[in-house]
Amino acid sequence: MDGHGAVARADGGDPVVSQPVLPTPRGDGSLLLRRIGIDTLQESVVYMHADCHVCRSEGFEAQARVEVHLNGRAIIATLNVVDPGLLAVDEAGLSNSAWRALNAAAGDRATVSHAPALDSMSQVRAKIYGNRLDAPAFDAIVADVAAGRYPDIHIAAFLSACAGGRMNVQETIALTRAMVAAGERIDWGRAPIADKHCVGGLPGNRTTPIVVAIVAAAGLTMPKTSSRAITSPAGTADVMETLTRVDLDVTAMRRVVEREGGCLVWGGALTLSPADDVLIRVERPLDLDSDAQLVASVLSKKIAAGATHALIDIPVGPTAKVRSDEDFLRLQRLIEQVADANGLNLRVLRTHGGQPVGRGIGPALEAHDVLAVLRGAAHAPVDLRMRALALAAHLLEFCGHSRPGQGQSEAWRLLDSGAAWAKFQAICEAQGGLREPALAPLREPVLAASAGYVAAIDNRRLARVAKLAGAPSAAAAGLELHVRLGDDVEAGQPLFTLHAQAPGELAYARRYHDAHPAIALEGHPA
Repeated sequence: MDGHGAVARADGGDPVVSQPVLPTPRGDGSLLLRRIGIDTLQESVVYMHADCHVCRSEGFEAQARVEVHLNGRAIIATLNVVDPGLLAVDEAGLSNSAWRALNAAAGDRATVSHAPALDSMSQVRAKIYGNRLDAPAFDAIVADVAAGRYPDIHIAAFLSACAGGRMNVQETIALTRAMVAAGERIDWGRAPIADKHCVGGLPGNRTTPIVVAIVAAAGLTMPKTSSRAITSPAGTADVMETLTRVDLDVTAMRRVVEREGGCLVWGGALTLSPADDVLIRVERPLDLDSDAQLVASVLSKKIAAGATHALIDIPVGPTAKVRSDEDFLRLQRLIEQVADANGLNLRVLRTHGGQPVGRGIGPALEAHDVLAVLRGAAHAPVDLRMRALALAAHLLEFCGHSRPGQGQSEAWRLLDSGAAWAKFQAICEAQGGLREPALAPLREPVLAASAGYVAAIDNRRLARVAKLAGAPSAAAAGLELHVRLGDDVEAGQPLFTLHAQAPGELAYARRYHDAHPAIALEGHPA
């Protein structure tokens, strides 16, 4: 035999090339499962050999949608076909999310077949062409999204078709109701049940943990579910994950709330409005956050979590998500109409969105600010403290705990007495224990090139810098802001400090800011 698998013939004729011996497929058509360690976030992906007998018999092609069955469980997954070497012909590789969804174990065998046809895609196509959808159409689309039947490309098409003002009020109401109906809905058996949400667009605006601590310390019930970052350097769930466990299921969440009166958990670990978390995962790389989708996302989570009274914080500023009074009023009307149609008591607050809140931008850095406020530290950011107190006061009055005009003094009392800090610690302990957030190993100050005063801070650019530094995936990454609007600065004074866990990300963030400064300085008039 030569080096190419050829065997010489005794009669001197051409050598015979040996063929690889392929495993004989089992009669049941099953494939041996392998976890191949590929992180596809929440998308289920299955990998199969190009010569796999199942691929040939079923006529599968790359990117086909297939159904994988194992021990009574089934998932819809996207097929990737691999060259020889990674898998044997009788094996199917699973992404991390697919492995978890099937609860697979080493040695398991599964069957793979074509996924059922998606009838609801005709409704998505109708929306793409500008048609209005009715409630049954949204019910069908959202049910299929929640069940994992849509590939990311179809979800992206649906999100894009609904963005840019293409959804009217009735469609937004129908989408919200469909998202609630696709999952569980908690009934706490009492009222009021408090909740709050900020629409975002303001880096560092991490008031929620402080508000939950104050409201729960007052004796109200506040089961807070939060999302991870969509377009920002940190979501409340990202921040809280640096402090305690947030991936609680509904049973564990109930236990924490019944014991402590409140919780701070990640909505993606729950079965409350499950389609929302799938949509958010696709929205993130698209950097897309339309009004209709925002309202349906926020309110469906509130309704599913059993809230009766919700406070919505809308920061307005030239570089915030909501930039003008006109935009604010349009969003306010939409939120109020959808909440009213779903029987949710709602109060909308217009807040200042001209600059970031607190000092930290990024999960761990924002967590340090939250802890400083709750602990009453001398260095705690005053703006974060005052903003959280104002929101808590509104919520205490809105839920009937405090009389009109007395919520502020009650909120101050609960924070300054240490009652809110004690409650926050108790909530974290009930969720799995409180820990101190980490600090990044790499830090670099960004200095003022000249003297002057801070005339403007671009929220979007500053958020972009923090994300390029690694936030939110690197929890300790981001930036620490050292100046506020109107501050006088000297040449060479630090404007902010970059925090990163990798040199490449630190350099990337610095280069972006050098080309796109986020802080504008002006000289004092002569």
